[in-house]
Amino acid sequence: MSGLRARESAPAKPAATEPARRPRRPSGGPGSLLEVAVAEFNTRGYDATSMEDLSRAAGITKSSFYHHFAGKEALLRAALERALDGLFGVLAEPGAQTGTPSERLRHIVRGQVRVLMADLPYVTLLLRVRGNTETERWALERRRAFDAEITALVRAAVDAGEVRAGVEPALAAKLLSGLVNSIVEWYRPGRPGTANLPDDVAQAVFAGILPAAA
Repeated sequence: MSGLRARESAPAKPAATEPARRPRRPSGGPGSLLEVAVAEFNTRGYDATSMEDLSRAAGITKSSFYHHFAGKEALLRAALERALDGLFGVLAEPGAQTGTPSERLRHIVRGQVRVLMADLPYVTLLLRVRGNTETERWALERRRAFDAEITALVRAAVDAGEVRAGVEPALAAKLLSGLVNSIVEWYRPGRPGTANLPDDVAQAVFAGILPAAA
């Protein structure tokens, strides 16, 4: 009994201190996992990013990731759909459907910039796809369809005399999209001087193609 009492009265050994763990990103539902995936795709490149990389960045197991998404290409599809839905949503807005061709173009350019600012990582990813997978080829087709809508509208503006004579519609449409898309290279949320970026871009764009009196 004395031995038992001695064991009972002996002070407990302190628990081993676990090494400090590096804080991980939130591992919530599909939305937060998609954000993690898009960030990794933009940093590493889609082809170079593995599901192991994604699960490590999200702080969850691969099996947990597969619970929400079938695989890497499903993540890519969801990300590109978000960017493209935003852009095509602009085309469906009343301001893009009514008014003169030049007024509609101004609205669309402002809308493109708004989408880019709101979904910068997603639009950045969209602009980097090269057609190496079925999903990427689908996204490129959608981008071409969007550009075709802009080209048709520029042509309507030319026919209406709202654009300087000699402007080639397809080239003008590419230049418009190129200028807007280049914003992903330097724009960051909260950057000084960007509060009115949609209007500022539209003004800069159309000062270059509209007649001086417009």
